[in-house]
Amino acid sequence: MAWTPLFTSAAAVVTDVGSAASHASIIAREYGIPAVVGCGDATARLMTGMRVVVDGTTGSVEPA
Repeated sequence: MAWTPLFTSAAAVVTDVGSAASHASIIAREYGIPAVVGCGDATARLMTGMRVVVDGTTGSVEPA
């Protein structure tokens, strides 16, 4: 499944793997939304519908 079209409704991107040159990072920059990649265990710790504050500059993902 291609997930890039989902970026139009995303407020931020958080991934378990990746780098500044990863696909998620590049597409997030193109859409102007914050991204934190390479978190390691984000999908295990974040639940569907959970609200978080994502700061792409500092790399932090905190509960809202």
